[in-house]
Amino acid sequence: MTGEVEKPVVVAVLGAHSTGKSAFLARLTHELRRDQVQVATVADLGEEAQRIGLPILRNHTWASTLWIITRGISKELEAWLHADVVLVDRAVPDALGYYRAALAHRGEHPDPRVQARLETLVRDHSTTYDLLYRTTLDPDIPLGDNKPRDPDQTFRHLADHHVAAVLHDLALPHRLLPSHGHDHALHDALGFIMNKLSGTESNTS
Repeated sequence: MTGEVEKPVVVAVLGAHSTGKSAFLARLTHELRRDQVQVATVADLGEEAQRIGLPILRNHTWASTLWIITRGISKELEAWLHADVVLVDRAVPDALGYYRAALAHRGEHPDPRVQARLETLVRDHSTTYDLLYRTTLDPDIPLGDNKPRDPDQTFRHLADHHVAAVLHDLALPHRLLPSHGHDHALHDALGFIMNKLSGTESNTS
């Protein structure tokens, strides 16, 4: 189709806060650019949501969740125009996991109609991810101090659980990214991306 945007290779990471997502993507970006691959990154939207007055983390609402999902989709599609590889810090299923965690933390139940709409958006857009990694929570690793963090460890565990549950419930293929497994995942991701770019991919998800 004339004018159709050519989809790049899209690699996304999601998981509880302070589990190494940004650090892993920074290493992957460095390695790809060293190999002369054109890379675009889509950053975590939590701080942007907070700046405009939307509640985040344990205070998430369906509206803040919808904003993060749709804003994330828009930013990802914009990045498609500028790169061979797009790296996403917090894939859209992450926002749904955090919403579920926030509801559980507050002892609330979601509106089934709202939940269904959010799930449809997340499921449909997640087909654009070529490779999806979920970090795993290591409670012995402290919260990072490079940006405001929610210090509530109970909520951090809820986020880890519910992000994993969303991936399971929506049957979204993904690979695990434990705190001790970044070197292996980096090698894994680089091989996958280079194979995709060269047209010699093998489906090992």
